[in-house]
Amino acid sequence: MDPTPPTLYQRYQPWRRSLEIGFWVVQYLVGALANSITVNMDVRRLHLGFSAWQPAAWEISSAATALALVPAVVWFTRRFPLHLDDWRRMLPLHLLGSLVWSLLHVIGMVAIRKAVYAGMGESYDFGSWWREFGYEYLKDVRSYASVVLTIEGYRLVLRRLQGEAMLLSLPDEGPPVEPVDRPERFLVRKLGREFLVAANDIEWLQASGNYVNLRVRGHDYPLRSTLGGIEAKLDPARFARVHRSYMVNLDRVASIEPLETGDARVHMQDGAKLPCSRTYRADLRQRAGLEG
Repeated sequence: MDPTPPTLYQRYQPWRRSLEIGFWVVQYLVGALANSITVNMDVRRLHLGFSAWQPAAWEISSAATALALVPAVVWFTRRFPLHLDDWRRMLPLHLLGSLVWSLLHVIGMVAIRKAVYAGMGESYDFGSWWREFGYEYLKDVRSYASVVLTIEGYRLVLRRLQGEAMLLSLPDEGPPVEPVDRPERFLVRKLGREFLVAANDIEWLQASGNYVNLRVRGHDYPLRSTLGGIEAKLDPARFARVHRSYMVNLDRVASIEPLETGDARVHMQDGAKLPCSRTYRADLRQRAGLEG
């Protein structure tokens, strides 16, 4: 039997990190270059008397600082994702995030400009901090929103390519076919199609922000839940917690490797190596019936 051809999502994975980083670098680099050119054109047209290097210093310092802040926004949106079903609850946190973004952005770009101006034998004056920061924040809040929406939109596309898992809903009429407190199957939606995944086919689970990735036959299906929430719905005789961020299907554990730290490494039948905290190590070995 011919092996199943890799999906678009799987083919994208080797390039993913490089393309993600490249996207932000190119975006800010091109933006800084384009803005430097247009600002220099305005300077000459209005006879403002600035040297050509000054607009370049302004734009590059702003772009470089914003680029350095992108990883922090990626982390923040993973910790506090902004979705349609809870955007009202998350909006105040992101407004606070935009304020922090703007403050760090202004501090960073002013520091760079002062260093560049000093290197050119001149001094840089940002002006009144209260007035200028208010002006910068009006721009930065839009930039922050653009970065957040880009990140969340990109993650949405990835989830659609990867496939999203969800619990089966209660029927509109009559009793459910199976118990909803301990479902036997999960509904997976992928590129407009829906199919069922048996709970016992889940090999391991990993917490990722507000999602839990269900590992099934080499594919990860994110489920909107906490690991504790989904743990309560899985069969405790079959699934075991091994770490604050991981659970395993005991039938899919190949071996347990003890570590000098007192923790362990769980080798799964699919080749994955998962961390096991010392808190769960003894219980896992006993329940899995494995030594090592």
